[in-house]
Amino acid sequence: MKTVNHWIDGKSVEGTSGTYGPVTDPATGAVTTRVAFATAEEVDAAVAAAKAAYGTWGGSSLAQRTAVLFRYRALLDAHREELARLITAEHGKVHSDALGEVARGLEVVELACGIAQQLKGELSTQVSSRVDVSAIRQPLGVVAGITPFNFPAMVPMWMFPLAVACGNTFVLKPSEKDPSAAIRLAELAAEAGLPDGVLNVVNGDRIAVDRLLEHPDVAAVSFVGSTPVARYIHITASANGKRVQALGGAKNHMLVLPDADLDAAADAAVSAAYGSAGERCMAISAVVAVGGTGDELVAKIRERAEKIRIGPGDDPASEMGPLITKDHRDKVASYVRGAAAQGAEVVLDGTGFTVRGYENGHWMGLSLLDKVPTGADAYRDEIFGPVLCVLRAGTYEEGLALINASPWGNGTAIFTRDGGMARRFQLEVEAGMVGVNVPIPVPVGYHSFGGWKHSLFGDHHIYGNDGVRFYTRGKVVTTRWPDPADGGVDLGFPHHG
Repeated sequence: MKTVNHWIDGKSVEGTSGTYGPVTDPATGAVTTRVAFATAEEVDAAVAAAKAAYGTWGGSSLAQRTAVLFRYRALLDAHREELARLITAEHGKVHSDALGEVARGLEVVELACGIAQQLKGELSTQVSSRVDVSAIRQPLGVVAGITPFNFPAMVPMWMFPLAVACGNTFVLKPSEKDPSAAIRLAELAAEAGLPDGVLNVVNGDRIAVDRLLEHPDVAAVSFVGSTPVARYIHITASANGKRVQALGGAKNHMLVLPDADLDAAADAAVSAAYGSAGERCMAISAVVAVGGTGDELVAKIRERAEKIRIGPGDDPASEMGPLITKDHRDKVASYVRGAAAQGAEVVLDGTGFTVRGYENGHWMGLSLLDKVPTGADAYRDEIFGPVLCVLRAGTYEEGLALINASPWGNGTAIFTRDGGMARRFQLEVEAGMVGVNVPIPVPVGYHSFGGWKHSLFGDHHIYGNDGVRFYTRGKVVTTRWPDPADGGVDLGFPHHG
């Protein structure tokens, strides 16, 4: 059986704890790999390697850093297919989704390649007589990233390329459910010429996480995951004096106004709710149908959903793959099974779905719930699976109030032909990312990703300008030099007076 170990100081390091976690193929349910779980001492070794490497890397030139990153970008591009296959084998998402994940991660690598532009300082001359003031940004030191299972390549790529471009060194703790992509990213970084110790990967569970949160040599922690864990990360790391960006969960709403193109809205709802089996924090999990649009919209969504082909991620015909684990599949299914008793109308029930020849896979069919009460568990909780709730609202104002009452504020969307209503919505809705006739408004790499309310803990969004600010700290220098004409060494300047 394949074993995934740690990557410390530029090389693979076998785990010493004797504790391993299973990594399954979600399409078959078979355990294909085991991953070593780090001890606190192994985490310490990774941090020590990063700290030693920072002594050189932190003072390296921008030209040196960007040269490595340009080579890294080329290697990632050349290995897209390989990375996508690793993602599919351990996460289960279909190959096209996995390729898209790599592409979105590459956007941030490309941003990191242009870090010289992002780190340009500011200068004010003559703020007083012969006094200049400059502002510069410098790296923090050793920083850490804790990443989720649903994007095992993309989310790490949202973090460490920008962090190392800014001059930091990095310790990554990927999800133990699908760790191989993270190790391959580290290997390719070494091949690109990233010095030993600049990027380290430790696998494990809460022992590894807690050690990173408390370690005195870790200056900052980036996290993406569920809201309860994000809150814990923020509280614990902050209490240990660290800078924190902790991105949590979501319940993303799509508001559909009566003037919307309902075919386009239905297409968007299906792709946004069921793509990647709904296992993404930007999935649309609640559609709010305004006015009399509900019945027609639900019929159109159902028609499209029933045509989606579910199967193994490595089958080119598959449009949606399995869920990550059996336990997660069973939890997702419980929301559908309990929906009717809580007042929802079950339009599509995918809880009994299976794939011939893959009966032990973690399968869940597309599920559609209509007229869902706001008190139902399927609406109140982040399900993280292929379950779409439809709610009804009489007016725009009622729909907006429903969305703003949610404790989450990650992403949202409006479908309408009315530019004025769309403008109102983008100003009035309480969410960090807004789509106008765009169902999943994930910003491009040179803007920043992040939500509001319980979807984000900390002051900084991830990547883009916020990412650069997070991985650097500002310094202001005030300078006054005597003019050579004032005396001192005679350099031939004229004396006035």
